[in-house]
This record gives sequence, C-alpha cells and structure tokens, in this order.
Amino acid sequence: MRLPSLPSLSLLLLLLAACGPSAYNRAASANTPAAYRAFLRAHPNDRDAPAARERLSLLEFDTARTLHTILAYKRFLEEFPDSSKATQARALLETLRFSAAREQGTALAYRQFLAEHPDGAHAPEAARLLAEVELGSVPTLTDPNALAAVISGHPDDPRRAQAEARLDDVTFQRATDRGTLALLQYLADFPAGSHRDDARAELLSRQLEGLIFSGEVEAAVALATRSPLASRVPDLGWRIDRGQQARELLRSADPLAAAATAAHYLRDLDDVARALHAPDPLDRWQAAEELGQHVNVRAIDPLVEAVRSGRNPLVRQRALSSLAALFAALPPRVVDYEVGSRVSELRAKAESADLHLAIAVLLDLGGRLEDAAPAYQRAFDPAAPDPVILRRWTDLRRRRGQRYSSAVAARQLALWAESVAREHAVGPGGEQPLAAARQLCGAAEAARFAEAAIAEAAKGGTEFPEDVAEFQRAAASARQLAEARLRDAELALRTADARALTCDDARVTERLLAGQRDRERALRALRAERPKVARALLQLAAARDPSPSVRKVAAAELGALRE
Repeated sequence: MRLPSLPSLSLLLLLLAACGPSAYNRAASANTPAAYRAFLRAHPNDRDAPAARERLSLLEFDTARTLHTILAYKRFLEEFPDSSKATQARALLETLRFSAAREQGTALAYRQFLAEHPDGAHAPEAARLLAEVELGSVPTLTDPNALAAVISGHPDDPRRAQAEARLDDVTFQRATDRGTLALLQYLADFPAGSHRDDARAELLSRQLEGLIFSGEVEAAVALATRSPLASRVPDLGWRIDRGQQARELLRSADPLAAAATAAHYLRDLDDVARALHAPDPLDRWQAAEELGQHVNVRAIDPLVEAVRSGRNPLVRQRALSSLAALFAALPPRVVDYEVGSRVSELRAKAESADLHLAIAVLLDLGGRLEDAAPAYQRAFDPAAPDPVILRRWTDLRRRRGQRYSSAVAARQLALWAESVAREHAVGPGGEQPLAAARQLCGAAEAARFAEAAIAEAAKGGTEFPEDVAEFQRAAASARQLAEARLRDAELALRTADARALTCDDARVTERLLAGQRDRERALRALRAERPKVARALLQLAAARDPSPSVRKVAAAELGALRE
C-alpha cells in the first residue's frame, strides 16, 4: 500500500502566484475532455487542476457508461481511481463481471469473479452459485467463500455440517502457512474448532523456539512444564538440550571462546534495559543502541516501549534502529511469533496514537509493511508531526525509488527540527542547558538526515526539481539553526560542568565496533587454536551474532572447515 505524500505548502504558494484562472476558464467553457487534458498538461499544479481533473473524470465516466463495457470501466478506474464517480464505476464493473461469470456458469468463472470482487455486492451470490456448481464436492473445496455460502444457505442443506468441518480444516491449514496472526485469528473465529489444540501447540512451539534461541533455557523449561500442550511440540527435549549446550558454550571461561561471543562485550541485558530510564537522555539513547546487540526476545518489549513512549527523539530513533537489527538477527519463525503475539494484543486495546505506532513499527520491521501502513497513518498527527515516523517514511520511500515523496517527508522532518531548535533556546529565561542540549541533539541529527535525503532525491531527479531545490534550502537552514542552538546549549552545559557529555560522545558506539572487530579476529583464530570447539562456536556466531559482518566471517570460517 502506498504511503500518503505530505502536502508541500511552498509549492502551492509558488504556483498560486504563477498561474491565473484564465486557462482554466477557457477549458471550462469548452467543457470537453480534450480541453481539460490540454489544461492539465500545461498547468499540472494550477490551483484549479483538481477541479479540472474532476470535471474531466465526469465526462469520461459518461463515455464509459455509454459504452458500458468491462474495458471501458477498467480504463476509467485506472485513470481516475479517486473520482467522485469511482464507486459507481466499480459497482457497474462488478455487475458486468458477475453477469459474465453467470453466463459462463463454471467454477473457474465464479472463482475469478470472487478473486476480483471478494467483498462486492454480488460476492455472496457468486459464492452460492460456485457451491452449487461444485455440488457434492464439499470435501475437496478449498475456497472459504464457497464453503461459507453452503453454511449460510438453507438450514436443511445436507452439505452444511460437512462444509463447516471443511471450512475449519481449510482455515487452519491457511493459518499455519500464514503465521502467528492468522493462527490467533483462527482461534478467535473458531471457538469450537477441531484444530484449536493444534493451533495452540504451534504457537507454543514458536514461543519456545524464541526463548531457546535467546538462551533463556530456564524460562523455556518453565513454560513447557506449565503447558499441557508441551508434549505436542516436536523434538522439545532435544531442542532444550541443544539450547542448554549452546548456552554453556557461550558462557565458556576460555578467553578465546569468550572473545568470539557478543555477550563478552555487552553489559547485562537487564542493566541495559534499566538504563533506558536513566535521568540523562544521552544515557538512554546509548542504552537503546546497545540493547539491540542482545539477540534475545526479552529485548523486544523495552525497545518497543522506548519507540512508543520515549520523550527524546534520539532515544526513540536508536530504539527503532536496534529493534530492526534485533529482528534481522532472530530466526523468521521467532520474529513472526514475537510480532504477531504483540500486535494481536495491542490491536485489542489500540486507541491512542502511540499504540498504533507500536503496531506499525512491529509490523513494518517484521516484514509486513502493507499491514503497517494503515497503523502508521493512524499514529501520525499532521498538527504534531512525529520525527520517527517522518524519518521512517523518508527511508521507505527512498528505497522504493519514490524520490519526490521521500523529499517531501524529509522536508517535513527538517521543519520539525527547525521548530525544535526555535523552541529550545538557552539563555536568560530559557530552559536548563542539559534538557535543551539533549533535545537539540535530536533536532540537529534529524536536520542533517533530512538534508542528505533531499540532496539524494535531487541528485536522482524528480518531477518537481524547483520544489526540491526549495526543500534543500529549507533543510540547510534548519540544520544551521539546530547546530547553532546545540553549540550554545552545550557551551552552557560544559561551562556549568566541565565533565558533562556532549552529543558527539561515541563511547558506546566505539565499544560495540571494537567488540565486533575483536569477535571477527577471535573467530578467525578458532580453527587453528581451538579445533575441538571451533565448529560449534562458529555455528553459534553464524546464527546468533548481532553483527552481519561477524555472521559473514563465521559462515566463511565454517566453509573453510568443510573443505
């Protein structure tokens, strides 16, 4: 689903000044498709362009209705999906397609219609007709709509009970393929389903896999002990034994073996999580950065909470980046469970923007961006733009090649940074230097990011180069102001306390990078110096290390072992 572009006020003001109404009046006087199209080509951003496009759509709709063919309505909807006549065109298109399917009278025709209009006005009738065509084939039906049509049909239909059982089977099979959210939905939709224990056992298996992979073996054993369904989890005893062996290996006292593991270079997970609540926001954003290095499902909730409710933008941004790194290091089945179980719980109580943001971030980083887009929209307030959302939108649109949309989002981020810079001033009557400095850190970083993103969009070329050039000037101005205010705040901060840390403090980042380099050296030395444990340690590093480069080194060393 395409994310919405944010409006460009500067572009509108420029175009209002540049274009007069006479061109539109001439097109309106002619009132022909050719006249409106000529106007729109010459004046695509005129203030009357939306009105011209709507008038053009009305004329083209009249043409499509006169032709009254599937092709005519399809072409109309492709060109004017947002027209006031789009709903009517879709209804007419659906009616024509239903009539065509009914004339063919085949199961294939009805299935194709239902695929094109699953929620259309004729969908129930099409499903009923499909069921009639497939009379006697309920045991082999795989279309939920056709099965639902049998179930909702005549109460004395002898196929009804069979269809209910078949629908239960089909839904569970699909849910198993689609993951945690689908399994949870199956449990909600089939309170007396025959596969409820199967679904619960599969969810338990995924939850246990995450705990064992994370080294939380005691928690996995406790969970399995409490659950009557643990006996249905395949190879559970073997998996727990393997997890215990891996954890013992990772806790080895051997200096070289320890140097090959990420935990050797990190603070304890619980200590880092507590640091997310430190008084100084700098300590909090450094903790958020380090927490993402713990490839452990227990790190997910504190990171999501920091993104959702953190007060400092850099704390929230670091937490988002760490959550992305954590999900990239966890197995896909584990990510699917951890995302699906949390999203299901949050959806049950999601009323506030911050809860919708948590849902959006989980779905987005879990690889379900289309599902995340509506949640991002619900979380975003144009009157109080969220810099984390704006930065994410900028990134996503840039990756899709939507350069202008990326530049628009980046411009909004730059404007946010400028507003923060103007708000947080240090001086007589101003706020405390520490509070101002930490907020201005976020503003300066956001402005630099926005300026770079807009420059990249301009370099690649967009449909509105003049507008993007204006965005660049605005972003540069925002960066200059934010950096100047930051220097003032940090000067005041260091004047009051010479030991105070500034935004450019990179001790945690440098420690994490040094640990990454040390692990790579240790992994390369294992084959020669610790041949008995080399394979096991390399396998663990290739599967669990938080750093992609370390995982790559471990995989290469494993390959060399096999040669």
